[in-house]
Amino acid sequence: MNKPKARPALPLTKDLEPGLVVATYGRHCLVETPEGRRLICHPRGKKNQVVVGDQVLWQIAGDEGSIEKLQERRNLFYRQDEIRTKSFAANLDRVLILIAADPEYSESQLSRALVAAEAERITPVIALNKSDLAQPFAQAWERLAPYRAMGYSVMPISLSPRTPVADDGVAALCAPLQGLTTLVLGPSGSGKSTLINRLVPEAQVETGEISLALNSGKHTTTSTRWYWVPALNGSDESGPVRGALIDSPGFQEFGLHHIEPTRLADCMPDLRQYLGGCKFYNCTHLHEPGCAVLAQVEGAQSAGTISARRHRIYAQLFEELSQQRW
Repeated sequence: MNKPKARPALPLTKDLEPGLVVATYGRHCLVETPEGRRLICHPRGKKNQVVVGDQVLWQIAGDEGSIEKLQERRNLFYRQDEIRTKSFAANLDRVLILIAADPEYSESQLSRALVAAEAERITPVIALNKSDLAQPFAQAWERLAPYRAMGYSVMPISLSPRTPVADDGVAALCAPLQGLTTLVLGPSGSGKSTLINRLVPEAQVETGEISLALNSGKHTTTSTRWYWVPALNGSDESGPVRGALIDSPGFQEFGLHHIEPTRLADCMPDLRQYLGGCKFYNCTHLHEPGCAVLAQVEGAQSAGTISARRHRIYAQLFEELSQQRW
């Protein structure tokens, strides 16, 4: 049987070794070699530009390593507000956005995360936790109807200890993540840590080992970490491929200042399908006559294919992204 392998393979450079960044904190990062050995590495220069998921070339520097080259990324998932940029991870296949039915999730934050994923051409998957709470879950599920209509995969799960494993929906959630690298994203309290511990029973031990290795103690809880997950192993045309989850810190705000307001509609599938049909080439889809997008917004007199809530979120984001550029 072929041994599962990581993707993709790196070209070798003389005197340099390939590696995968599996944890970062401050000026330190943990790099994993193709053989599975992990060692502390320090990027050259004053600023640490590497993130979890990066493929790098490194060399020995004393008893640690020095990152000499950052390989080209397929994508970089990040958020940006007025003050700073927060990079989550690179080279992703999926972004799993975990939200809960109770307390009520923020549709604005969900939409922001989806826009960020669309901007990098990363496929999002939405998981709605707490399916064991009948009424709150039914209401939350109904609010997600526009997202299902857009073609997003929306999965029901229950991470409650009272829910039998056979009924918790986790196995179904894993199916579209087989053999892929997935960032798990969600606000605090959504059940993210519970999901990670469910799929990676040794996660707490591994977190402790990384804390010890990086000498960063409790602060490592705010960092991003890579976990190989046997339940996510899959295959492609070249053979078995290992699946991985990347755990990220919880967030309450998700800035999109790195996205031009004129690009926003293209990052929202329900609006995107009507782009190009407007009367004016520079239509903002907010008030112009002959706007193909506005014609599809549901209202008292028309059904429409774009929910009024979604268009309000678009309008709010457009205003926010326009103001911050003045």
